[in-house]
Amino acid sequence: MRQRMLEGALGAVGIVLMIAGIVAHQRALTAPPGRQASARQVVPAAPPRAFAIVDARVFDGTSVIDRATVLVESGKIKAIGPQVEVPEGFAVVNAYGKTLLPGLIDAHTHAYEDALQRAIVFGVTTEIDMFTDARFAATQRSEQARGVVTTRADLVSAGTLATAPGGHGTEYGIAIPTLTRPDEAQAFVDARVAEGSDFIKIIYDDAASYGLKLPALSRETMNAVVAAAHRRGKLVMVHVSTSQAAREAIDAGADGLAHIVADVASDKALMALMQLHHSFVVPTLTVIASSAGDTAAARVLAAEPVLSTYVSATERRTLNAAFPSRLRASHGLQNASALVGDLRRAGVPILAGTDAPNPGTAHGLSIHQELQLLVNAGLSPVEALAAATSVPAGIFKLSDRGRINVGLRADLVLVDGDPTRTITDTRRIATVWKGGVVVERPVPKATAAAPVQTHGLVSEFEADTTAAFGAGWQISTDKIMGGTSEASMRIVPGGASGSRGSLEVTGGIKPGSMYAWAGPMFFAGPTPMAPVDLSRFKSLTFWTKGDGGTYRVLMFATSLGRIPAEQTFTAGPQWREVVMPIAGFGPQVNGSDLQAFLFSGGQGQTSFRFQIDDVRFR
Repeated sequence: MRQRMLEGALGAVGIVLMIAGIVAHQRALTAPPGRQASARQVVPAAPPRAFAIVDARVFDGTSVIDRATVLVESGKIKAIGPQVEVPEGFAVVNAYGKTLLPGLIDAHTHAYEDALQRAIVFGVTTEIDMFTDARFAATQRSEQARGVVTTRADLVSAGTLATAPGGHGTEYGIAIPTLTRPDEAQAFVDARVAEGSDFIKIIYDDAASYGLKLPALSRETMNAVVAAAHRRGKLVMVHVSTSQAAREAIDAGADGLAHIVADVASDKALMALMQLHHSFVVPTLTVIASSAGDTAAARVLAAEPVLSTYVSATERRTLNAAFPSRLRASHGLQNASALVGDLRRAGVPILAGTDAPNPGTAHGLSIHQELQLLVNAGLSPVEALAAATSVPAGIFKLSDRGRINVGLRADLVLVDGDPTRTITDTRRIATVWKGGVVVERPVPKATAAAPVQTHGLVSEFEADTTAAFGAGWQISTDKIMGGTSEASMRIVPGGASGSRGSLEVTGGIKPGSMYAWAGPMFFAGPTPMAPVDLSRFKSLTFWTKGDGGTYRVLMFATSLGRIPAEQTFTAGPQWREVVMPIAGFGPQVNGSDLQAFLFSGGQGQTSFRFQIDDVRFR
């Protein structure tokens, strides 16, 4: 039970701690190997039918054919052209007024659980993953090696990334190998090759752009990893967030940048280096917008009529979420877009990638926002489409996809309208094929939070930590995310209003985690993080006293996605009642889907003590 509770807590808090470039979901990384296969059982697909898509405008990955017929047989493109005749026995798909595209490729994601199944619903047939559990990636590759998997996007993955001890990528509490010296580089790379990594991903970033200070690889070690990867014939991607780091990575021979930098609007030296080294960039403008607090476009995407039917509640919440203000990048989308425009004019290859599922992004959905942002940055619609099809396929040597050409796999997306002129028409998906098989696009079912029988009392702490409902109290700290904060709780004599006892909380908030917390957490549902409907109550109330410090209540609700909302309170020497309106946790919180709340020490409180009593909803 303890582990389940910790995993539940982490699932809720984890994304708070993400910064652009890394998403590693604890449940995926800690699930037993047998559970790390795709979330759905892979069922062999029925043999693809032979069919003809007639009268379609075709974007073949590089250019546009105004009107053509495309024949598909045995899962591959058999013929394409304006004069192609439809053979007898071929089914016919009338595509007049529609445009046929290669299956889309998202060149920067973090895949786990059902990410790949969700991506294909929105036309993404291949994801290039920048960091996930190597065992999860191996399972996906094994399935793909047995034949075309038509129920999900394909996965191409770096697996485990290269980072320093305590550096970006280690904050999730999962033991991953790290490096400290250049002479460790070859062994590290060889281990990734043995695991099956399709390419090598390096973190070269101390997170200063996010107001943090994390350990990072030295320039010499980064150089050594690049060289070691190239000795094994592996392409190298480097995560950076400053122009200086980008120049150093390209100078070291990195093949591509995992993000565009945003600390400058122009960098001629970087452009020259990328031209010289024939490097490429995956700008990830979508997540850069989110990390700067700009989620307006993502909210529009979630509400887009042609997409909204297929958007799950979880995806809607994630799209509506933004990075916590304390972790927001110091530079925004404007610089990033300007630099993408310069790189495009300099001829540097640009790949479309989203960094899903960071706040403000979602698998599959966000590629359509990224395409729009690339056009806003100066790419033509055709160039943007190439950035999500033929360009990533060519760079990552995916020779069987990314284009519509004879002999290639029939990963196809048919959309209404003409995205070669109006890029947002990619959202008007009519049909998706994977290996010539039509992809089902299920409509998610809404699930309501369960009601709970309670008069509002949570705990009185008279003699123990018994709760009147829910899964009870549990200490939760940032240690499960690589932090060092500590907390303990115990029943002590003397409570508010002369009651027999109260809950004393002691601990310390320590360095080591990007979002530090420690304290007792109450799970309102019958199982950890299960939502319950407490909307008939308007406030969370409790009595408190303590050392005079200011403390936090973190509220978790499904409507908040995986980012808790917080209110603060002060615990002075005398008992006093605190009344926190539920609405005070934010406009999205109405009590109908509450999962948990947590009493935590405040940021920077290396030592704290407070008591709480008579916790209840009112």
